[in-house]
Amino acid sequence: MKTSAKIYSGLIFAFLFAPIVVLLVFSFNESHSLSVFSGFTLSWYVELFKDSATLEAVGNSLLLATCATAISVVVGTITALGIDRLRSRWYRAAMNTVTNIPMTNPDIITGISLMLMFVFAGRMLGTSSSLNFWTMLLAHVSFCLPYVILQVLPKLQQMDNSLLEAAMDLGCTPMRGFFKVELPEMMPGIVNGAIMAFTLSLDDFVISYFTNGNGFDTLPIRIYSMTKKTVTPKMYALATIIFFVTLGLLLINNVVDNDDAKQLREQKKKHRKHRRAKLNSGAEN
Repeated sequence: MKTSAKIYSGLIFAFLFAPIVVLLVFSFNESHSLSVFSGFTLSWYVELFKDSATLEAVGNSLLLATCATAISVVVGTITALGIDRLRSRWYRAAMNTVTNIPMTNPDIITGISLMLMFVFAGRMLGTSSSLNFWTMLLAHVSFCLPYVILQVLPKLQQMDNSLLEAAMDLGCTPMRGFFKVELPEMMPGIVNGAIMAFTLSLDDFVISYFTNGNGFDTLPIRIYSMTKKTVTPKMYALATIIFFVTLGLLLINNVVDNDDAKQLREQKKKHRKHRRAKLNSGAEN
């Protein structure tokens, strides 16, 4: 049973990662062929850094992802704090449902609806161009925001409320108590949410395609325009670089999760020791 499970798992992972391995190998292929590896070369990486249009698209994607992540982290953290402080269970459940809608809604529906809204607003305001960088930024924030909220909110729910009350009793102002107590507790969720928001924004094509303006093309849109002709091997080189960057972010995410789990286990141990000490002191009395 164990052997068959290992074989099955190996086949699944081979199916998942075989395309990535092929991409990595042929990014170093000397020829354009996708069937014959004629020799090792770094020329496609050199060609990539000579392609000004592709590098501009990479810069646009990084700028857009960074801005969307920064806004999503700030707004999402504040929203998570507000949801956590709601007293009504019904209202809290309603807010959680509304937060989940952008994640379950198909991207093409989100993209078309946002495009129609931006065009309508642009015509009402009389602007010459309804779609531009700012419309793409708002669109990216709209689908990144729920992921940040859902990463930060569990950390707030895990936090012991007596910690903030103790800080206030010791003289902390509400603002100082937030930065000294709540923010460190939320930080693992904020980091995870920021990583997810950045990767989602960097990877998005459908919503970006419907909301982008002329002269501001992101990398997915640039690659899509190249598929109408021929995708050159320098795109394999770019995909390889992006893969390793994403892999690095994933490793950081796992390290943060492991540290958070370790802290949670230590907190549970402290609570158990504290409870045992109370029980022992009560038994002695």
